[in-house]
Amino acid sequence: TATALALGYYHSCAILDDGSAMCWGTNQYGELGDGTTNNNYNPVTVNLPAGRTATAIAVGGYHSCAILDNDAVSCWGRGDKGQLGNGQTFDYANPTYSNVANVKPIMITSGGDSTCVLLDNGTAMCWGDNDYGQLGDGTTTDQLSPVLIDHSFEFVDVVTGKYHSCAIIDDGSAMCWGYNGYGQLGDGTNTDSSTPVAVSLPV
Repeated sequence: TATALALGYYHSCAILDDGSAMCWGTNQYGELGDGTTNNNYNPVTVNLPAGRTATAIAVGGYHSCAILDNDAVSCWGRGDKGQLGNGQTFDYANPTYSNVANVKPIMITSGGDSTCVLLDNGTAMCWGDNDYGQLGDGTTTDQLSPVLIDHSFEFVDVVTGKYHSCAIIDDGSAMCWGYNGYGQLGDGTNTDSSTPVAVSLPV
């Protein structure tokens, strides 16, 4: 049975109760993780690293990522913007390890061509497309490996959209960063921000 589900633009993935992962839908860049680029109308098994199971899963536009039972992060699919986090810009039809080491990720989220993980110490790391500052590291440079979000407070939840991201802070407030052309950062402006800005929630 399925215990977790994640959706991308044109593909979906699930974790099953035995810790395996399956994906289905479009597979142009290998985002189903079965070693092929064949589209599938039915779920196919993701080729997770030998002996490993998935504890959390996230799906971006054309890539997928999972936290594994050994606290490693593995991603597969499109990699042109560094969204696989492995230091490269190649597509991978099989899962490849991201450069997340010596930390414990507890949550993973993907949107568009970027991915973020929440760590057990309240910090967060992101990688991939950063055209609008959606990685939150103070730059607009794509990152091929994870970088820390520039903040001095504790995150309890992180979610990514296509070009922006938001987080809940330990005091219950919210912050967002990235593209803000339509006011999606919630700070009362339409100015992009490459670092977290406070959402103007009611006092």
